[in-house]
Amino acid sequence: MLAVVLRALLFVIVLFITTKLLGKKHISQLSLFEYIAGITLGDIAGEVILNSSLSVMHGILGIFVFAVISYLADVISLKSKRLRNVIEGTGTVLVEDGKLLEENLKKEHYTIDDFSTLLRQKDVFSLAEIDYAILEPKGMLSVLLKKENRPLTPKDLNMKMPSEKAPQTIIMDGNIVYDSLKKAGKTPAWLHMELEKLGVTLDNVFLGQVNSYGELTIDIFDDKIKLAEAQERPLLLATIKKVEADLEMFSLQTDNQEAKAMYRKNADKMEQVINEVKVYLGDNF
Repeated sequence: MLAVVLRALLFVIVLFITTKLLGKKHISQLSLFEYIAGITLGDIAGEVILNSSLSVMHGILGIFVFAVISYLADVISLKSKRLRNVIEGTGTVLVEDGKLLEENLKKEHYTIDDFSTLLRQKDVFSLAEIDYAILEPKGMLSVLLKKENRPLTPKDLNMKMPSEKAPQTIIMDGNIVYDSLKKAGKTPAWLHMELEKLGVTLDNVFLGQVNSYGELTIDIFDDKIKLAEAQERPLLLATIKKVEADLEMFSLQTDNQEAKAMYRKNADKMEQVINEVKVYLGDNF
């Protein structure tokens, strides 16, 4: 019994090291070759663990050989497209120009129900919405919708959107992550001041992040507490709009043509400012 436990622990370590060396891949991203190699590695380990008559070193050697073969297959796939196609396979077009290619569907042993399921996973419920669809070598379906069915984007409306950076996590489990705080360009004093504005203490914050606008967003342990919402950007936009409205009103009220022109000119400038900054201040439309 003890021998089985020790062998199991040893092979857990061996398989863990082997997996780390072969790289990070989700099981759905494995090629057929990698899938077979993975099953074989597990089978070798299981056989050696349970069969005390087999040599542990022979088992480790077998795992090492399969790991090397799998690694070399990955290297070859990176170097040669032709061999990559042999090892990993190629995609199969299932829909082209809006037409379903039944022969290709049969070739991949997919029924229309299987295909419909893959479409629904892409939030597509009608074949009429698709212009092109390809079944990837690893079983995923890539879909190109017809132009009229694609989601509207700011680019379609000729809108300029601000670029965004990844948020920095500066609080985890009630503790300050000082490296991330420094990357965000903030100080502990700023953080405590922002938490005070929100009416919470540091030890009650489960997660805290600084977004690309330099604003603090948090999630607290006690979900019953209602947090105050950040109002800086909306208030700034409202203030700029009020200035524009006041200038418009002054231009209408004065009889002095020179003053009227000045108010009108500056109102136009404020309108230009609003158009340029509204996407940054939360008013995108």
